Amino acid sequence: MITLNGIDPKRIANNIIPFEPTHPGELLKDELHERGISQKRFAEVVDVPYTALNEILNGKRPMSVDFSLRVEAALNIEADLFINMQTRYNTQTARKDSNLSQKLEKIRSLCASLL
Repeated sequence: MITLNGIDPKRIANNIIPFEPTHPGELLKDELHERGISQKRFAEVVDVPYTALNEILNGKRPMSVDFSLRVEAALNIEADLFINMQTRYNTQTARKDSNLSQKLEKIRSLCASLL
């Protein structure tokens, strides 16, 4: 394990990864609830199938750039917020993938030997 001044990088405050990543759909779901907007009505307004919206709100489908821009137009919440959240969610989820973690460790080992 590579350490920074003898400290494991995972123990440094800025490097802490949340136990469970937050899907941007959760934020949108809360926002719709607070504004009293039904999922069915919102799906009609942003012109997406209700089932697709429901899957996004329940974290079963990613929030695309196109959809984030529709949300921005409808609710005046910057699309970048949702796009960045989705990217962080994807990254955190990928980091938890044990197969990918093994591949990354192999890459790190190979690259360390090149130095």
